Amino acid sequence: MRLYFKYMSILFKSQMQYRTSFLMLCIGQFFVPFSVFAGVYFLFERFGGLPGWTFHETALGYGVVHMAFSVAECFARGFDAFPRLVVRGDFDRLLVRPRGTVVQVLGSNMEFTRFGRMLQSAVVLGIAAGGPDVGWTPAKVITLFLMIAGGVIVFCGICILRASFCFWTVQGLEVMNIFTDGGREMAQYPLDIYAKWVTRFFTFIIPFGAVSCLPLMYILDRTDGPDLMYMAMPLASLLFLAPCLLVWCIGVRHYRSTGS
Repeated sequence: MRLYFKYMSILFKSQMQYRTSFLMLCIGQFFVPFSVFAGVYFLFERFGGLPGWTFHETALGYGVVHMAFSVAECFARGFDAFPRLVVRGDFDRLLVRPRGTVVQVLGSNMEFTRFGRMLQSAVVLGIAAGGPDVGWTPAKVITLFLMIAGGVIVFCGICILRASFCFWTVQGLEVMNIFTDGGREMAQYPLDIYAKWVTRFFTFIIPFGAVSCLPLMYILDRTDGPDLMYMAMPLASLLFLAPCLLVWCIGVRHYRSTGS
C-alpha cells in the first residue's frame, strides 16, 4: 500500500502544477452532476414521488451511488486508460517490476478533479441525511459507510473486468459502459421500481442492489428480517470483486507482448 500512496502523491503533485485548470475542472465536476440531481428533484416536484419512496429517501440512495462512483472514477482511472498501455506495449514494463500488476495499473492514472463530484455527492447525502425519514444510530452510520465502500468495490470490479478484456480484444469494450455509467444512472433510483428481472440481475449478478437498496431498507427501518443481515449486505461486493480479479489474472497469463 505504501507504493500505492507514493503513486497517489506523485500524480496529485503533477496535476497541481496547473492549479487554475485543476480548480476549474473541480468546479465543473461539482456543478455538472447537479443537473442529474435536479432531474430527480423535479420528478418528485411534478409527480409527487415514486411509489413508496419520499424525496429524501431517494436522495439518500442517489448520494450513496454517486459518491461510490466518483471515488471509483478518481482512484480506478488507471483501468479506464488501460487499453493504451496494451496498445503501446507499456504493460510489458509493469510485468518486469517486482510488484502486483493491479496496484501498478491503479497507480498509473488518477483523476483528482473528481473531488468536485465527490463534494456534490456529499452535499446531497447531507441534505438527505438531515431529512425526517431517518432516525440515525451508530449502526446506521456504519451501514452508510459500508454502502459507499461496497459501491466503490463494485464499480472498481467492473473497471477491472472491462480492462481484462483488453488482453484478448486490445481495445476496451464500450458495452461495459452499460454497467458503469448505466449502472450508476439506474442505481440512483430504488431498484424495486424496475422489472423483476432487472432487479434480480442488479442484485445477484452485479450487486448494486446489495450495496445500496437493501441496506437502505435497514437505514429506513423497513426490514422484515435480521438487521445484521441487511447491514452486512454491502460485503457482497467482495464476492463480485473476486471473479473480476480472477479474470484479470487469467488475462495477464494470456497477455502477449507487442515486442516494442
